[in-house]
Amino acid sequence: MSKYQSFAALHVPGDPVILFNVWDAGSARAAERAGAKAIATGSASVSTAHGFDDAESLPLELALANARRTVGAVALPVSVDFEGGYAVDPDAVAANVEKLAATGAIGCNFEDQVVASHGTAARVMHTIEDQSARIAAIRWTVGPDFFLNARTDIFLIASGDTHDATMADQAIERGKAYADAGASGFFVPGLADLALLERVAKAVPLPVNFMAFPGAPEAKAVAETGVARISHGPFPHMAALKAFEDAARAVFAG
Repeated sequence: MSKYQSFAALHVPGDPVILFNVWDAGSARAAERAGAKAIATGSASVSTAHGFDDAESLPLELALANARRTVGAVALPVSVDFEGGYAVDPDAVAANVEKLAATGAIGCNFEDQVVASHGTAARVMHTIEDQSARIAAIRWTVGPDFFLNARTDIFLIASGDTHDATMADQAIERGKAYADAGASGFFVPGLADLALLERVAKAVPLPVNFMAFPGAPEAKAVAETGVARISHGPFPHMAALKAFEDAARAVFAG
């Protein structure tokens, strides 16, 4: 079984694969030693670790080099958070993902928020048609096995108290369209309402990815909604960095 196949097979609704997101080769090796079944990077973690902001501030060549080193450090399949693909045009995005695939990565996250709008008051998303065209171009370019985890930012850019059935239905519409375009999975970061999560997981014909965060529902309850993947986003790196800073403060204060 190839790494592509073994990674895809880990996505079982109700028995989700757990991805404790890493940021470099060293953290990937630590996750592997800890018992990870696969490795996934988090874009914010990678960017912060290299001294850059999130939202594609990390230069593409550095992102690709980090992916290559991470892949080479472990025996496990590695998926890379590739944000918006470092381009808008479908062909340009596909060419960049082809470069990512050449690093040995078996898949990536690919978001539908317009990356240029990150950090602004009015964060916007690509239309369903435009994002579907981008996904289709990637699929045509990298072939059938690359695990393209299509991320929707519907819930991430809206506060949790606004999440409702209408928003879930909008996400479902995107999930179905992305599936038709060739996506392998559907990622709904920011969604923590278990009833809405179950609604999405049942309606979208793709393995659904939940992002864990401090204060989120526990993994067992999340699994019962039918999700097939639980990732941890930037939070492992944030915790590691805090532990480092706390230890440094103790030394300097001593």
